[in-house]
Amino acid sequence: MRWGMVINLAKCMRCHGCVAACRIEHFLPLHITWVKLIAYEVDEKGAVDVSTYPVRCNQCSDAPCVHACPTEASHQRDDGIVLIDANKCIGCRYCVIACPYQNRTFFSKDKDPGYFPGYERTRFEKMGEKLYPHVRGTTEKCNFCAERIDAGTARGLKPGVDRDATPACVNTCQARALTFGDLDDPDSNVNQLIRRHDGFQLRTEYGTDPSVWYIDYLHGGNDNKAPREAQTGSHIQHLSSVDRDAYRRIYGREPEDAEVKS
Repeated sequence: MRWGMVINLAKCMRCHGCVAACRIEHFLPLHITWVKLIAYEVDEKGAVDVSTYPVRCNQCSDAPCVHACPTEASHQRDDGIVLIDANKCIGCRYCVIACPYQNRTFFSKDKDPGYFPGYERTRFEKMGEKLYPHVRGTTEKCNFCAERIDAGTARGLKPGVDRDATPACVNTCQARALTFGDLDDPDSNVNQLIRRHDGFQLRTEYGTDPSVWYIDYLHGGNDNKAPREAQTGSHIQHLSSVDRDAYRRIYGREPEDAEVKS
């Protein structure tokens, strides 16, 4: 069994519902984002079109972050999900450097000024401190909502079919652009989509074999319109632009100029 996700780029309408669902599910601090949307312009025969890529940890089969971690805080389960044990993480950030997709975030003091800096924590933040505590000085990322999967399968539910065993982002997507299932099952919903619509992974040149696949169709057929540079994941280098803009607004300086604090 290996859990995976298929993202239909043509159906994604940039509503950011998946981003919000992830934030609520995991009580994420202000500057921690596990799911991100990258929007970029594509020149289609003289006409400018906007393409959007929802990205998160790719749960790679051969995960560089796991190999780079000196304490085994980053580890991989039998079902393919890569997790981080905050009790073992020493904040070295080797995994952040090793990840080709830039989908890991170091949780420093600067990333948790509170949703309203200078004011009392909101009820949401206080609840998160009890139900889903985040440890400063450690690295975080998407975990495919492993808690939901484990709790659901323990009750006999099927991830990708039953909502209580399925990642929050998949449940929330109103365009049904996200599909979750077992990549080891040739007849699973995800494998059928990958075969039928020429699914592709990002940055295959790194040999990591991501568990997140992409397709680009709307009403069927086999027409994959994703540009070649997008299929290689070259645009991932611009992944942090939204976070950088937010940092400028709050702190009045460039992130590169800020001192890294644990």
